[in-house]
Amino acid sequence: MRIRYAGNTHVGMKRTHNEDNLGLAPAENLYIVADGMGGHAAGEVASKMAVETVTQFYKDTSEDEEITWPFKMDRQKKYEENRLVTSIKLANLRIYEQAISNAKQKGMGTTVVAVNFTKDGAYLGHVGDSRIYRFRQGKLAQVTEDHSLLNDYIKMKDLTAEEIENFPHKNVIVRALGMKDTVQVDVAYEQPEHGDIYLLCSDGLSGMITDPDMEKILQETGDDLEKACNRLIQTGNQNGGTDNITVVLTEFLTH
Repeated sequence: MRIRYAGNTHVGMKRTHNEDNLGLAPAENLYIVADGMGGHAAGEVASKMAVETVTQFYKDTSEDEEITWPFKMDRQKKYEENRLVTSIKLANLRIYEQAISNAKQKGMGTTVVAVNFTKDGAYLGHVGDSRIYRFRQGKLAQVTEDHSLLNDYIKMKDLTAEEIENFPHKNVIVRALGMKDTVQVDVAYEQPEHGDIYLLCSDGLSGMITDPDMEKILQETGDDLEKACNRLIQTGNQNGGTDNITVVLTEFLTH
């Protein structure tokens, strides 16, 4: 197994500072995007804490498998799934504790998406409305489900394309790190195929570019991941760039 990767972040065209963060940890086969929220640049703090805490937990557990975990393992789940869930829950707790102990950071939070490649496949963890897509044999598919008010409405009611477009609370998320002392983490297991590309992004990208346009960019850039990253960000900014944009691309190779 070999993983090629690229990642970049951009403040966008409307914001004054970037509250997104990304993590590239090839030694752990771990890749992360986090989109922070909160006043006084606290979103930036939350997203950075998420990336650093998840990455550090992976490093610690790689170096010492006997290390005491901060949460009980779920015996129904595999070690690697437990590891990903625990790292994100730990990040949640740290952000929550920081937010309640510092008045300036009250209410800060962040989304997170993370992919960890292991010997038996890929584990995809997420909280919030940042997304992971899989690009396989020229076709792009979203593999995470947004934890957003809009998505809850779509599931409950049959909304038309126009109703979705005009939905007044598009940016309201129903799950994030830092909101409470505990968080529910969604994990998906994937069996990657040779040449699969996983695209991790903040909603600054998915809110500015349609899935078909993302697919087209990935088709046109081939396996030049740096170029694809830059094209995606550039297109998001050309389309308005109303938010920070962060993209991480990982390509799974079997030889």
